[in-house]
Amino acid sequence: MKEEMVVGLSAPGPVGRWGAAPPQALLERMKDYGQEGAFALWDDLSPEDRELLVRDIESIDLSRIDRIIRRSLGSQGMPLPAVEPVPESNVSKVEDRSAEDKERWWKKGLKAISEGKLAVVLLAGGQGTRLGSSDPKGCFNIGLPSGKSLFQLQAERILCLQKLAAQSSESPSNTVPIHWYIMTSPFTDAATRKFFETRRYFGLDADQVTFFQQGTLPCVSADCRFIMETPYRVAKAPDGNGGVYAALKSKKLMEDMSARGVKYVDCYGVDNALVRVADPTFLGYFIEKGVSSAAKVVRKAYPQENVGVFVQRGRGGPLSVVEYSEMDAAMTTEINQSTGRLRYCWSNICLHMFTLDFLNQVANSLEKDSVYHLAEKKIPSIHGYTTGLKLEQFIFDAFTYSPSTALFEVMREEEFAPVKNANGATYDTPDSAKLMLLRLHSRWVVAAGGFLTHSVPLYMTGLQILYPGSVNQVRYQAAA
Repeated sequence: MKEEMVVGLSAPGPVGRWGAAPPQALLERMKDYGQEGAFALWDDLSPEDRELLVRDIESIDLSRIDRIIRRSLGSQGMPLPAVEPVPESNVSKVEDRSAEDKERWWKKGLKAISEGKLAVVLLAGGQGTRLGSSDPKGCFNIGLPSGKSLFQLQAERILCLQKLAAQSSESPSNTVPIHWYIMTSPFTDAATRKFFETRRYFGLDADQVTFFQQGTLPCVSADCRFIMETPYRVAKAPDGNGGVYAALKSKKLMEDMSARGVKYVDCYGVDNALVRVADPTFLGYFIEKGVSSAAKVVRKAYPQENVGVFVQRGRGGPLSVVEYSEMDAAMTTEINQSTGRLRYCWSNICLHMFTLDFLNQVANSLEKDSVYHLAEKKIPSIHGYTTGLKLEQFIFDAFTYSPSTALFEVMREEEFAPVKNANGATYDTPDSAKLMLLRLHSRWVVAAGGFLTHSVPLYMTGLQILYPGSVNQVRYQAAA
């Protein structure tokens, strides 16, 4: 990427607001970090574009970005602790739960919700590009008979849960609404806000929804120089779904949560059509376990499934997620002889629960360590699309810092219907998510003694079918 390397500035040109050269103090600061190449085309810019370039560079925290670039690149190739399977004691498996357990967790979770102790954080920064839409992914209609978007499905589940919490409370009039924090990106923020406003927040109160943007980071070349998207703007990209921690910290939203009396935070991704937002059973289990973090997991469908799985980093070390690309073929097929399951079978599906205290801790730790994942991508630049690096953090990076993590198994066909690829792909499409949701609701109708006026295939070949533990859970989820 030699085109991003600059050895000096070109000869002085026409004088504008800033004179023949960029502001001296800013230029010297950029030289300190080896980024003076951002001014390479200064002489060719109009006064207006020079103003845009100066403002763009002044908006970048150069010392922080330099620290992130150095530490992230420096961490590449460093050996990680050997991984071990997750200890059985860390996992609550479906078959091990009694009806009494589920009922107890459900009531404990509802009580905490009615007291305002739970906040919900939605990761909604992505666009529906792979679905053929430029709108935020949460605006997408997967084709349900109701025509509801992903945002609407989730909003109505929150509404229903608030009613259930009020009904279960000894003081229904004192029940606190669930506060919904929605993380957008610069590409989805305005459209997301407008979508909610024009639809009157789907019945929620506007003041119980807080939108906030995740951060962006400059894209860099292999020699760590900023890539210029235009002559007056540095190429930037969102800092990954793990950017939620830095964003919550910088926007002082964890302080906002604390002021509201929040103790626990449910965090999930927008593209799961079956997500049980603020699931009382999961929350009750989390509170009872007394851990700092927890995640819902499903069993890998087959050894070669391209999903990240939970592992233990070193014997007795913390739980973390290892991506499928980091696992060798032998590791993916190992069998636990005592259980008959894959040794590494617990898939991460981005359904997480944290204590607010731990969120504060992990936000500080991630910022201090400043290690990001590097993704080699084609970056739009003044030279056309050029190969460069995007820096991202992932939501599961938090688990490495957790002193205690519990995994809570759920059934894939009940809680995990991702919408990632356009119809026609082989998996994770709007059609497959729609069918999973309709099948689930149809099974609930039949289990409750009802009948269907339209035929919907009820069973997914090879998958175990389990019904919810209570009629309230049916009401909570069935909002399609």
